[in-house]
Amino acid sequence: MKYRKFYKGNIDISSLGFGTMRFPTIKNEGDIDIQKTTEMLDYAINNGLNYIDTAFTYHNGMSENFLGEYLEKRKVRNKIFLATKMPVWKIEKNSDLDYYFNIQLRRLRTSYIDFYLLHSLWQGSWEKVKNLNMLDFLIKKKEEGKIRFFGFSFHDEFNIFKEIIDYYNWDFYQIQLNYMDIDYQAGERGLKYAYEKGIQAIIMEPLKGGKLANPPQSIKNVFDEYKIKKSPVEWALSFLLNKKEILLILSGMSSFEQVKENIEVASKYEINSLNEDELKILSIARSEWLNIKSIGCTNCKYCMPCPNGVNIPKNFEIYNNYIMYEDLDENASEYQYLKEEEKASNCRECGTCETLCPQNLKIIELLKLINNTFNI
Repeated sequence: MKYRKFYKGNIDISSLGFGTMRFPTIKNEGDIDIQKTTEMLDYAINNGLNYIDTAFTYHNGMSENFLGEYLEKRKVRNKIFLATKMPVWKIEKNSDLDYYFNIQLRRLRTSYIDFYLLHSLWQGSWEKVKNLNMLDFLIKKKEEGKIRFFGFSFHDEFNIFKEIIDYYNWDFYQIQLNYMDIDYQAGERGLKYAYEKGIQAIIMEPLKGGKLANPPQSIKNVFDEYKIKKSPVEWALSFLLNKKEILLILSGMSSFEQVKENIEVASKYEINSLNEDELKILSIARSEWLNIKSIGCTNCKYCMPCPNGVNIPKNFEIYNNYIMYEDLDENASEYQYLKEEEKASNCRECGTCETLCPQNLKIIELLKLINNTFNI
């Protein structure tokens, strides 16, 4: 495993972090497969990964609970840097901050959090952060030793990102970035801007919700032109590991095979590892992919549950598979197998989902498109 120096703490952190939003599950969604997940975490930590990221809401709140039990049972709390997030959208008054923070400490069975984030900031939630003086809370907890470093995760446009970065000398921040999303939200522009102010980035969605791991054949053909054979995952992760502004990349791994592959890649690449030919290949792949129209859903599930029962991420997944793999019959059949209330046709256009989507998708219009496409 390669490590990078975290400037604000003068500590070494693995360039790959474990995101816990997509643990393998059994039975109902959110029911974590304890055996598989334990094996994955054991392998990751034994192979040098030392950063684990969770949040209050992941797996319906069970991610923090599971992780606390795991760290206590395995006695590895002092071997890893633990990150979790304040659910800003749940905060209505100042006392809520202590309420949720203390729940998280109990769930995680720890007396402190290494990296604490204000979760999913956008213009509206940023105003709430300022109005409720949430930074004062973070500063106090840091002084008390209950938080070592604090920052924020972000889902909005560059100008809002710049405002937040300029507001305070944050320890770190977290944004979505991959070779397809270089101009999306904060993007590479935000990455460079923050680095100039001495703030390093933690990257989420390096594989764009898994999409970059399984590209269409046209993208695979681009990669195959390079003299050295690499998997799509290696191409995607190396793009980020190459950048000096990035402290680590978070991968939401959901299988043992994914953990092994991600660690193998993270053990190969350092800053400025890619040559000009490799960077050119990635640029060509991006251009080729942009010619394929698809829905930019990352399966974060912030839009769920839908008040009317529509399974929004699943509808998007089916449609994206149709676009990428050009198999209308197979994906139309998968759409028809959904429960009636889960189908795009059950959308009542209430708009609740659109206010919650970090990707700012026009969900209502997209569900109409999906319904028209698969009702054949």
